[in-house]
Amino acid sequence: MLILIIVAIAAAIIYVSKGLLIVHQQETIIIERLGQYSKVLTPGLHWIVPFIEAPRPIKKIIKARGIEGRTYSTMIDSPRIDLRETVYDFPRQNVITKDNVTISINALLYFQIVDAKKAAYQIENLPEAIEKLTQTNLRNLVGQLALDETLVSRDIINDKLREILDKATDKWGVKVNRVELQDIDPPASIQQAMEKEKKAEQDRRATILEAEGIKKSSILTAEGEKEAAVNKAEGEKQAKILRAEADKQAAILRAEAEKQAEVLQAEGLAQARIIEADAEKEAINRIITALADKGKPDQYLIAMKYLETLTNITKGENNKVVYMPYEATGILSSVDGIKQMFDKQ
Repeated sequence: MLILIIVAIAAAIIYVSKGLLIVHQQETIIIERLGQYSKVLTPGLHWIVPFIEAPRPIKKIIKARGIEGRTYSTMIDSPRIDLRETVYDFPRQNVITKDNVTISINALLYFQIVDAKKAAYQIENLPEAIEKLTQTNLRNLVGQLALDETLVSRDIINDKLREILDKATDKWGVKVNRVELQDIDPPASIQQAMEKEKKAEQDRRATILEAEGIKKSSILTAEGEKEAAVNKAEGEKQAKILRAEADKQAAILRAEAEKQAEVLQAEGLAQARIIEADAEKEAINRIITALADKGKPDQYLIAMKYLETLTNITKGENNKVVYMPYEATGILSSVDGIKQMFDKQ
């Protein structure tokens, strides 16, 4: 009896343990009743009928270490479907470019199960199907590009591949969020040729930059010399202009000074002549006054003028012969008249 009770208790424990299921957050479990789809369990505690209802397993991606020491994604059967975003690291694969160069590409795929029922029933092996689909479309995309284009078009390849995979996996209840090409490795011979080409290109650019530097230096030197020559010529021009203006001003000042000197000299001569004329006038007036009672003062003055004129004529150094004027008799008579006036005194 005791054995039956223990067996019953054990059977009850096994039955309860088989019937109670705890679903974690961002997980789901598909339940089948006698092999037919029944329901999808959401996060929380659930009860299923043991041996009648059972979870349906699905392929799940886990991390595994490969022969090269790198970590790759592999698959196991699991009744729990992870709804979180999953990273699938594909093994390296060889792809031929448009110009017939074989390159090795390693890709990462970020996808997420959004419909567990479709993921379980629409495809037999979801991760493998995604992998093969990715490899096939990657070969098609790279086959349309040359090697140089492939090396510089990662973003374009990523976007196009993500768009193709997202559309193809929609019927499997999968959302492809991102595709990343990690490494694109050409063959060793191609890498060496590319390195030589890169070095040659760098040498060419260095030569061009050096030549451009020398050219710019020569241009700057020539421009500097030109500017210096222009400044020198401009300075000489300004100096000549200033000297000419100074000479002009000096000439104007000299002319004005000479003019003023001539004016002053003329004024002095005029003043001297006026004073001399006044003096002569005064002398004549005095003589006239003194001789008013003696006789004819006009004869005296005429005689004096004749004598003065005669004296001026005979003063020149080249005058060797003195000619008497035509009216010399008049002068002599005037002199005789003067003598008679003084004799009467």
